[in-house]
Amino acid sequence: MRTRKRVSLLPVITLAALSLSVTIPALSSMRLYAATPVRSAFVTVRTGDTLWAIASAHTSSDGSVEATIDRITMVNHLGTSPLQPGQKLRIPL
Repeated sequence: MRTRKRVSLLPVITLAALSLSVTIPALSSMRLYAATPVRSAFVTVRTGDTLWAIASAHTSSDGSVEATIDRITMVNHLGTSPLQPGQKLRIPL
């Protein structure tokens, strides 16, 4: 006659308790910070507008037009396609 092995839950319970005893203090000491809100302006692209012209109009005198173009491209998820008249762009300030 074969005897059946009994599976014990004790190792699983011990591992779970150990995991919680390490994880809970680590999470409770963690500080969460909210991202600072980004102010934006919105521009509607007109015929003949270029990204360079729009960016240079929204770049301070001591700023970089290239950096402004990068931010506009990132915020609006722009690819390599040209701007279309009527397209709305979010300009981070």
